[in-house]
Amino acid sequence: MSWGLTIEKLLLIGLIAVILIGPDRLPGYAAQFGRLVRSLRDMANGAKTRMREEMGPDYDDVDWKKLDPRQYDPRRIIREALTDEPAPAARPGPGAAAPVRESAYAQRQRLIREGRPAPFDSEAT
Repeated sequence: MSWGLTIEKLLLIGLIAVILIGPDRLPGYAAQFGRLVRSLRDMANGAKTRMREEMGPDYDDVDWKKLDPRQYDPRRIIREALTDEPAPAARPGPGAAAPVRESAYAQRQRLIREGRPAPFDSEAT
């Protein structure tokens, strides 16, 4: 069962419902709850059918697990975005050192120490 509901918890909920609602009104509420569950299931199936009709044959090709919002981990996405670097145009030889990339903050501090103005991007303001 989902949401951590076990049989023991369902029995406890049922017992509390019998005590609070009373045995006289419980069958009516149970029937209303059953109708609610059926209508919700019918609405979900109707939405699925409508989606399949509107998307056509592409509906079966969609990887729905990939679009699940629970799959998104912001930390992983940011980590991948920061570590993904474009492929270098030319690979340095075995004896050559890899170029050191300077952060924007370090570049700005270096330019201030040198007495030159920091780079200005007119489109960023």
